[in-house]
Amino acid sequence: MDDDSMGHVWVKAKVTNPLTGANIEEEALVDTGATYTVIPWRTYEKLDLRVVGEKEVETAKGLTRLDESFAVIEIQGKRGLTPLLVSKDLKDLLIGVLTLEALGLTVDPTTGKLKETRILLL
Repeated sequence: MDDDSMGHVWVKAKVTNPLTGANIEEEALVDTGATYTVIPWRTYEKLDLRVVGEKEVETAKGLTRLDESFAVIEIQGKRGLTPLLVSKDLKDLLIGVLTLEALGLTVDPTTGKLKETRILLL
């Protein structure tokens, strides 16, 4: 479901652990100001994802370190493997720009919804 009320874009996203096949579907907030996709801790635990590293990130609360993992994400029929960060503070799945670009999606500023875009290799 896309909703542009209050400037937010919400989409239905399916997140799958590529190692086990475990998956969830939930509403996700698209954030074009976020580089990485971020999942809540409860989703990380439910999918039994693996930590592959750690990233220092700047949040509204300041600098913090978050665990890095990976998953397959599907939005609007587009599917791909994406890096993601795990947050103990976040309650909603947040889709960042790296995932959008990998899926060939962008936010259309005139409609406030996702649309297909070209994937560039220049």
